[in-house]
Amino acid sequence: METGFGFGKNVEMGFDAAIEKVTAKLQTEGFGVLSDIDVAAKIKEKLGHDMPRYRILGACNPVLAHQAVSAEPEIGLLLPCNVLVREDEAGAVHVSFMDPEAVLSLVDNPGVEPLSGEVKARLERVLAAL
Repeated sequence: METGFGFGKNVEMGFDAAIEKVTAKLQTEGFGVLSDIDVAAKIKEKLGHDMPRYRILGACNPVLAHQAVSAEPEIGLLLPCNVLVREDEAGAVHVSFMDPEAVLSLVDNPGVEPLSGEVKARLERVLAAL
C-alpha cells in the first residue's frame, strides 16, 4: 500500500490489536503517541454517519523532533508523523505511515533532509514488525 505520501500494509490482526501493537512498536523506535484521533467516532457524533473504524495516531520522537525544530522552526506545521489504522468494509485492517521523506521534501532546508531519512527508517522498522 504505497502512495506518493505514505506506505503501509494489511495486517493479520484485529483493529484493537493493531492499535496496541503499532503503539508498542513505535515506542521501541523512540516514538510516543501525542494524539489519537478517532475519525469514525467524530463522523458518527457530528454527522450521524457510520463508517469503518479509522484512527489517526500522531507519533513523535522527541529527540528527532527537537533536531527538526532546531533546524527549521516552522516545521511544526508538518509534525507529528501520522500513522493511520483503519478497517475496510470487509473488516480487514490496514496500517499506513506518513512518508517523512515525501512530506519533509517540502522544506527547503539541508538540515532537515537527513532527519527525514532517519525517521523513515524507524517507521519502516515499525511496519516490518507488524
